[in-house]
Amino acid sequence: MNILLAVDGSAYTKKMLAYLAANEEMLGANHSYTAITVQPQLPPRARATLSKEVLDEFYTEESEKVMAPVTEYMARHGVQLKTITEVGPAGEVIAKVAQQGKYDLIVMGTHGHGALGRLVMGSVSTQVLAKCDVPVLLVR
Repeated sequence: MNILLAVDGSAYTKKMLAYLAANEEMLGANHSYTAITVQPQLPPRARATLSKEVLDEFYTEESEKVMAPVTEYMARHGVQLKTITEVGPAGEVIAKVAQQGKYDLIVMGTHGHGALGRLVMGSVSTQVLAKCDVPVLLVR
């Protein structure tokens, strides 16, 4: 199975990784894993004052802060992990990458907001569910 792990460096990502490690059928050599992290774009005024090189360096550093612990965790469990880092609206980008990469499953942690919270704030997991056909496993 080709699995896409959506990670953001939060406690919910840690819970998702712990869930994978606790379920042998989810974490094993017969699956391939790719982790994706999506950095939100800086506001237009901030982007206008910075060079492309500075912006790229900022996004790279922020992505590495998220990916390094995930990569280390998976390596401790004997799993080789491919990584993808993107910039943009997280829900849309994750759904697009999942569709284009022909993934069999997306696994992501969720904050578990109620219906009212999703209505007011939106939710990356809700956006992913709405925008792609790939099955999504939400770990809370």
